[in-house]
Amino acid sequence: MSRFSTDPAIWQDVVMRDEVDDLVEAWGRERGDLDLAPVEVFSRISRLARHLDLARRDAFTAHGIESWEFDVLAALRRAGAPYELSPGRLLRETLVTSGTMTNRVDRLTGRGLVERLPDPHDRRGVLVRLTAEGKAAVDGAFEALLAAEADLLADLPDKQRTQLAGLLRSLLAPFS
Repeated sequence: MSRFSTDPAIWQDVVMRDEVDDLVEAWGRERGDLDLAPVEVFSRISRLARHLDLARRDAFTAHGIESWEFDVLAALRRAGAPYELSPGRLLRETLVTSGTMTNRVDRLTGRGLVERLPDPHDRRGVLVRLTAEGKAAVDGAFEALLAAEADLLADLPDKQRTQLAGLLRSLLAPFS
């Protein structure tokens, strides 16, 4: 029997305790007057986020790029061939300021991962395009990241992965 049974009665019997259970129990002793349900959810999300950050860092480092570089390169890669976007579109895709994006594009250009080209539709505009080296770096890093993320989810059956994704989508929806 899997410890991830979908039967709620079985689920309660086989769930393993974790450090958040200990934390909630301690707070319950000290502040039994408070509803600690949010701690049970968000402390686990926070701890998972730390594991994901480490997995991201490892995947990106193995391919010679940093997290912020991956964000820009991935936005260009997702744009599809010819893998180019305006700086304004890159701002919207990566949620950084104009000054930050200028600095990032400069640094990526210096490393040969992107190039600036004149925008054929706007004489004053430029486009940022992924180079072959940038495409190879982002593709390799993304494949490594997917493998690491799959490892993080390995013990969770497909049905529960789908349920979890749906629950997290519902939780994030108000922020979209």
